[in-house]
Amino acid sequence: MDEKLLQHFKNKLKSERDAASDLLEQMEKNETIKSNAELSRELSFYDNHPADNASNIFDKERGLAFQKNEQIVIEKVDNALKKIEEGTYGICEVCGKEIDINRLEFLPYAERCIDCQQSMDNSKPDEMNNRPPEEDVLKDTWNRGYRGDDDQVGFDMEDSYQSVNKFNRRKNIVEEYVDEDETYVDPIERISNQEYKNQLP
Repeated sequence: MDEKLLQHFKNKLKSERDAASDLLEQMEKNETIKSNAELSRELSFYDNHPADNASNIFDKERGLAFQKNEQIVIEKVDNALKKIEEGTYGICEVCGKEIDINRLEFLPYAERCIDCQQSMDNSKPDEMNNRPPEEDVLKDTWNRGYRGDDDQVGFDMEDSYQSVNKFNRRKNIVEEYVDEDETYVDPIERISNQEYKNQLP
């Protein structure tokens, strides 16, 4: 890539960086990012239904997402400017071929050529490595205790329950019973018509 073209893309990248920085400043000025005025107006949210605060929380999350997006753009622009200084600008990071000029005109901080980018976008993630991070902590939760692994020979929750439950055995006590009779609601309804007639003089 000749010097004139490099200078053109350098100016384009700087204008992209300025636009992203201006947008971040404008978002901060308009309190899109760090606004807690609505959230901190009350001393306690204990008596509020979560749906009452949904709009405020959504606006806050949207502002943070916009902020992160602009920060990523600035980071990519800085990387592209660094590549111009190193003489590696316009070269695909994956295959090492030159990135098309039209692509760089549209997206001056492009890191990959269109073919490598499309294959990366269309590739399906490996399911084994595409799990939520919390599963690293919770992976044994459902197997621990009552459903213990066959190869685990330890004193788990099920053993603990069984050892305590044996002290709960009482003779002549029916453990499963129904507190309420299903056929009536009020005790007076137990009186049958025959019992009522027998009480009459």
